Amino acid sequence: MGNAMRGVVAFIPSERCQRFLVGDLKEMPLDRTLDLSSRQLRRLPVAACVFGELVKLYLSDNNLSSLPADLQGLKKLQLLALDFNCFEELPAAVCRLPQLSILYLGNNRLYSLPRELSELKELNTLWLETNCFTVFPQVICELPNLKTLHLGYNQIQSLPRELGVLEELRSIWLAGNQLGAFPPVLLEMHFLAVIDVDRNKIRYFPGLSHMQGLKLVIYDHNPCVNAPVVGDGVRRVGRWADSSDDEQEDDGSKAAGETTVEVTEVLPEEEHSI
Repeated sequence: MGNAMRGVVAFIPSERCQRFLVGDLKEMPLDRTLDLSSRQLRRLPVAACVFGELVKLYLSDNNLSSLPADLQGLKKLQLLALDFNCFEELPAAVCRLPQLSILYLGNNRLYSLPRELSELKELNTLWLETNCFTVFPQVICELPNLKTLHLGYNQIQSLPRELGVLEELRSIWLAGNQLGAFPPVLLEMHFLAVIDVDRNKIRYFPGLSHMQGLKLVIYDHNPCVNAPVVGDGVRRVGRWADSSDDEQEDDGSKAAGETTVEVTEVLPEEEHSI
């Protein structure tokens, strides 16, 4: 009943109804953290933007599709959680938060990012999983302090060479995309510690033993005929992860042979349908 009532009240824009959803926002929280997650909010009350000392703001799991310009007054904000909402574009005010270092934008409807995102020079963690990206957002390559990038479960097919300029990047999560080949730019990013390309369409993995910073590579659920060769101490998650290179080579040859047979069997049927 409580959630049903919140759902009805969320459509009523009066201040009284907004107080029902978020309570009285009169005093700065002692821990400088404000959590308004799961309130079925359709708009952010301006009262939430008056706390100039606020460091963390959680707005996850609401019905937000825009934010007020007043948000940019939170000059000391370091963490902003906007995941599980209805954003189709990133509100301009978010790009005017000079100390923002962690930004959660997963599970929205984003298909592009504004050029102004590059103004977030302190950003080190960016979550963009489960959105509508079909092309890697180029502006990400202009975030010099980015250390962690989550872009899983979109429709991205390749990565730009410019990504290689992000020398602080340590982990990149790309599961559930449409990568048809292992991105060449990643081979040049020797400082990467984690690479996740699970659930893509990669058929062949190049050697990664030259990547001295690598600690973990996840490559499972790809139609691959080999596993990436890695250095000592690097953990692999995927087919042949625990096999020796010789065993892998034998299995890989067998897999390639099976693939050839499958293609031979399928072709006549496809030709018939044409």
